[in-house]
Amino acid sequence: MVVDYSLYLVTGRELLPEGKTYGDTLREALQGGVTVVQVREKKSDTLEFLQIARQTKNLCEEFGVPLIINDRIDIALAVDADGVHLGQTDMPVHLARNLLPPGKIIGVSCSNIDHTKKAVEDGADYVGVGAVWATSTKQLTSPILGVRGIGSLLSALDGTSVKAVAIGGINSGNILRTLHGSVSATGHRLDGVAVVSDIIASMEPLRSAQTLKDAYMSWSTATNTRAVPLTRYTADSIKAGVVDLMQAIKETNPLIHQITNVVVTNQSANATLALGASPIMATAPEEMYDLSRVLGALLINFGTVKDKEGMLVSGQFVNEAKKPVIFDPVGVGATQFRRKTATELLNSWQASVIKGNAGELAALADSKEVRARGVDSVGSGFSDPATFVRNLAKKERCVIALTGVTDWVSDGATVVKLENGHRLLGDITGSGCLVGTCVATFCAGAWARAKNEDGTGKLVKGDMLVATVGGILALTIAGERAGLRPDVHGSGTFLPALIDELYNLTPETVLEWAQVHVVVTNNDIEK
Repeated sequence: MVVDYSLYLVTGRELLPEGKTYGDTLREALQGGVTVVQVREKKSDTLEFLQIARQTKNLCEEFGVPLIINDRIDIALAVDADGVHLGQTDMPVHLARNLLPPGKIIGVSCSNIDHTKKAVEDGADYVGVGAVWATSTKQLTSPILGVRGIGSLLSALDGTSVKAVAIGGINSGNILRTLHGSVSATGHRLDGVAVVSDIIASMEPLRSAQTLKDAYMSWSTATNTRAVPLTRYTADSIKAGVVDLMQAIKETNPLIHQITNVVVTNQSANATLALGASPIMATAPEEMYDLSRVLGALLINFGTVKDKEGMLVSGQFVNEAKKPVIFDPVGVGATQFRRKTATELLNSWQASVIKGNAGELAALADSKEVRARGVDSVGSGFSDPATFVRNLAKKERCVIALTGVTDWVSDGATVVKLENGHRLLGDITGSGCLVGTCVATFCAGAWARAKNEDGTGKLVKGDMLVATVGGILALTIAGERAGLRPDVHGSGTFLPALIDELYNLTPETVLEWAQVHVVVTNNDIEK
């Protein structure tokens, strides 16, 4: 049986709103596009469960949708359901297979990679992976995986026909974040999402189901690389794109919202102004929604970790608005608190760009190759930085910028090497944070250029790879030029000269000075 798992409804009659019957809600959900129904009745006795299963079976047959019974093989047999879903403490798959007629579907709940591998070995047809988000519809027996935890489970399905459905707290507000982030480093994607309360508890289940199904289908179309060709970058095309973004920034004067550390607030604001944008350094959670509607990009920098609630909600609202989110995890490897906070933030929203030095990105990637001391990296860096940034970009599902003497940028396909800069950039406080500010400003320019394009199925509009390169080039070229000025005698005179050079940076200067090398392309990957 070929099954469409894209919108998998798990029932929960206790969630029905006043005035809505189970039958009416289920019919509307099926009309709205539900493709699989699982009946879950944990508190019902056998007779009541059987009656609900028969009612559901009749409706599912009317719409040609498979019926799955949670746990109870006897109920599945009694109503001739299309399959069963088993938890980790339920009947083993091989015994269920022996009891069920041939061709029936068996799904298994999996919360870690060992569960997933075992489900594959046992012959499951699909796995339900999660919980992705916190949920009140089921008592969890395992920790919440988070969006970023799904990819490793999906990688265990490579080379198999086993399908995967994410479950746990998924709704219309987070479905795109869930789908985008739940992709393995090998490119394995979800086959569907399982939803409970967003449909069952809705007064308009048809519309709720339609919204979820449309989101899934638009994401599937937008990320189908066979239908949407990958961008082919060259050094010249990237430099031309950067110059275009400089013009876009001047034309639109975008608002750059920066939740940043107290050490660099003033110089970050001045750098933003120098590039032709407008800074705002708001931190109160209560104003994040309003700001998300007017800003051009959001920069979250936790050099001095505080304002976490503002960081959490701002990223979610900006994702919802399909605008860029730039994350600068300053000193993330220095303390357990920073690592935990970074994980919480990155599971709550999807970064468009993550920018950091070798020690910071190594900490995010759980790599031992590079160590950090406070906010600084220790040692010579990665032996193969191009592969490192490309793999981390695949894992985090965003552009990665590795900053240092040489800068490396990747979107998971293309890798760009940048060789501008000056030694005095390392002698002033917060030069890395200034890179984040410049990247955010260029990302706002990229969004402005693309804001009228169809963003269906996407979490952000605009070319974030070119924007990231642009932000880095702006600061490093300005740094080179400032370092050569006769009025610069050390770090004290370098910083104001750096801001001056940012202010006076021209497209002609960028084209002349930029040292851009495309070292890995989509062509290389496809060979």
